[in-house]
Amino acid sequence: MFRPLLFWIFLLGFSNFLEGQTPDSSSRPNILFILADDLGYHDLSITGSRYYETPNIDRIANEGTVFTQGYAASRVCSPSRASIMLGQFTARHGITDWIGAPEGEAWRDLNRYDKTLPPTYRHQLPQQAITLPEALKAGGYATFFAGKWHLGDGDSSPETNGYDINQGGWEVGSPKGGYFSPWDNPKLPNTEPGENLSLRLAKETSQFIAGHTDTPFFAMLSFYAVHGPIQTTEQKWAKYRNKADSLGISQSAFVMEQMLPIRTEQDNPVYAGLVEQMDDAVCLVIEQLKQSGLYENTIIIFTSDNGGVASGDAFSTSNLPLRGGKGYQWEGGIREPFFIKLPRNYNAVKSSDVPVTGTDFYPTLLDYAGIPQIPQQAVDGKSLRPLIEGENFEERALFWHYPHYGNQGGLPSSIIRRGAYKLIHYWEDDHDELYNLEDDSREQRDLSAVEPERTRELKEELMAFLEETNALRPQKDPQFDQHKRNELDRERLEVLLPKLEEQRLQMLSKTYTPNPTWWGSKITRD
Repeated sequence: MFRPLLFWIFLLGFSNFLEGQTPDSSSRPNILFILADDLGYHDLSITGSRYYETPNIDRIANEGTVFTQGYAASRVCSPSRASIMLGQFTARHGITDWIGAPEGEAWRDLNRYDKTLPPTYRHQLPQQAITLPEALKAGGYATFFAGKWHLGDGDSSPETNGYDINQGGWEVGSPKGGYFSPWDNPKLPNTEPGENLSLRLAKETSQFIAGHTDTPFFAMLSFYAVHGPIQTTEQKWAKYRNKADSLGISQSAFVMEQMLPIRTEQDNPVYAGLVEQMDDAVCLVIEQLKQSGLYENTIIIFTSDNGGVASGDAFSTSNLPLRGGKGYQWEGGIREPFFIKLPRNYNAVKSSDVPVTGTDFYPTLLDYAGIPQIPQQAVDGKSLRPLIEGENFEERALFWHYPHYGNQGGLPSSIIRRGAYKLIHYWEDDHDELYNLEDDSREQRDLSAVEPERTRELKEELMAFLEETNALRPQKDPQFDQHKRNELDRERLEVLLPKLEEQRLQMLSKTYTPNPTWWGSKITRD
């Protein structure tokens, strides 16, 4: 009963807001929100990659505002996505790990031999909350979703959280069946053998746009790319295999991080092809906006849900010079491409180095849509409109809470960033790291010992926020076995790392063939 009552309050507030006003729906901006999965900050040519080619995504950045200090709300997917939907930090909404990850004593079943047991976490969106699409829908927007959801099913599906149409969004977070039809997705029927998943999602989004030229819309294109399994066509593999050769193939591309090997080179030709396939799909949607005459009145957002997979999963990319990657507490795990392109009639700055995060999309989009926030709902994000339009923006703290172990090697920790300084609190042993990101973006110089007062102040602010939000914390595992852990660490160094190097060189060899059909991208027809 609480959710309908809260939503009624919101609708009543919106009606009061519009009383005496007659906004022209044609003047209200459309919104296209493009969300990549597992795309690292340096995985675009515009953000520094010499290897990947992303001209269409680059165009969004070139025509919009680039936030060079843009962050995901978490180092893994479900928490970040929930923060975009709700405008809240992960500690507040309670989805602190990817939905489906083991918790509590079930963590031991993975045979990771870690020092703590991760706490429980919320497995679906809180029913009392008003999501971004619900708020926009109540304000007169048509709403559409395509692609990865990974925020639950049933009462926590896209259809029950504000989206009029859902193509492909369900509880699973990876592209089951792969990137070429036939895939295994109950919300996205297979229609054409060998069809590319990213392009199909773009086609569905384009079809929605073409049918809504007279109504303001919010379309969210949430790619499964570039999540594993990494797949591409033989043609794109050959292109990037040859490019790696021309740039010079290093004999080694992995080093040990704290817990797992981590990739140091961007030279994976299959991953590069997957990135370019996503960029091709972005082109389709942008062209549809232009053909429909809507491009100049559409806000376009491009970002990712967490850092690139440099360690664990498919060991696909390198985030250097940022440290770490998906699942890690360092910048490589949470710093993202973060672009916002406004309609032509706004004067927007070209770039901003103010720290911003995925929680800010919610209030920013409501601001530009002319829709009030519901006062009864806590929102941690701030509208970025002042920043985008060159006005003053008050400094604030950003918070991350991930009391879990990442599959990629990250440790249970919570983070606060205020100004140039970032403090990481580790839950295994309660120690802290302090970095000045203006002077040390690679996070190599821990300042906690030389700046004890700043460390104390930031830790107190972080702990106060966690107390305010009733954030759950991990517990020591009384069954932790240091000997077994040492054996696992030895195997990762002596067996896994050399195996990764061997696999990498095989993928770059001229004779590389993953299987006879190249993941279904070649279809034999009668």
